[in-house]
Amino acid sequence: MHPVRELARLLLPVACPCGELDVRWCAGCAAHLAGSPDRAERGAPRLDRLDRVPPVPVWALTPYTGPVRDVVVHWKDRGRVDIDRLLGPAMRRAAARIGPVLVPALGDAPVAVVPVPSTGAARRARGREPVTVLARAVTQGLHDAGIRARLVPALARRGTGRDQVGLGARARGRNLSGAVRMTRRGSRALGQRSVCILVDDVLTTGATLAAVERALEEAGHDVVGATVLAATPPPAHETEDRTAPAAGSRQETEQNLKV
Repeated sequence: MHPVRELARLLLPVACPCGELDVRWCAGCAAHLAGSPDRAERGAPRLDRLDRVPPVPVWALTPYTGPVRDVVVHWKDRGRVDIDRLLGPAMRRAAARIGPVLVPALGDAPVAVVPVPSTGAARRARGREPVTVLARAVTQGLHDAGIRARLVPALARRGTGRDQVGLGARARGRNLSGAVRMTRRGSRALGQRSVCILVDDVLTTGATLAAVERALEEAGHDVVGATVLAATPPPAHETEDRTAPAAGSRQETEQNLKV
C-alpha cells in the first residue's frame, strides 16, 4: 500500500456502515441493493386516497431492514457522501428494469422525475438534498430503458412541518397536511401538464408520497408511479389487496403497471 494512503487509513479508518473495516461498503451490504425492485405500496396505508382511486404504484429496491437501514442512516445523516457511488448505480439499474413496465402506460410521453423534498432543517443539517442523487440516477435509468426523462426538482416543503423520522402513521399524515408546495421554478419546468414519477429514499407509511402526489395533481400534473430505495416491510398478516378498482386513466395505468 502507498505510504500516504496507509497513513490516511490509520488516521481516518474506513468502514462499511455495518461495521466491517477497511471497506467503504462490504459485499453483503452491496448484495442487498443488487436485486430487482418490487411493488411496495400494499405496505403503506397512508397511500390509500380513500376516493376509490388505487394508491400510486411504488417500486422499492429492497426492504428497509438490518444492514440497509444502517447504510441509509450513514448516507443521509452521518456525512457518508461516498455512499452515493453505491446507491446511485443501484437506483439506475432499478429504474432501467422498471422502464419496460412503464412504456405501455406512457407511450411517447416524456416523464418528469420529481424528487421528494426534504424539510429546510434537514437540508441545512445535511448540507444537501440526498434524494436528488437517487432521482438523478432514476432519470439515467429511464433513459437506459429508452424513456425520455428529465429531472425536475419541482417541490419544496413549507416551514411548518417537522422531519418525519420517529413519527407514527397518523402523525406523519398530520405533519404533511399542506406541507408540500410547487416552486416557481418547478412550475415553469413542468409546464401546464406533465407525467411525473416520484423518487424518495424510504417508504414508511406513504404519507410523504401522498402529500407530494396531491401537490402535483392540484397543479394539474399526473403521477403514474414512484420509486424508492427501500420500503419498511408491512406487517406479516397483511396479505390481501386493500385497493378498490377505479375508473379512468389511473385504472388503465394501474393495469399497465402490474408486475
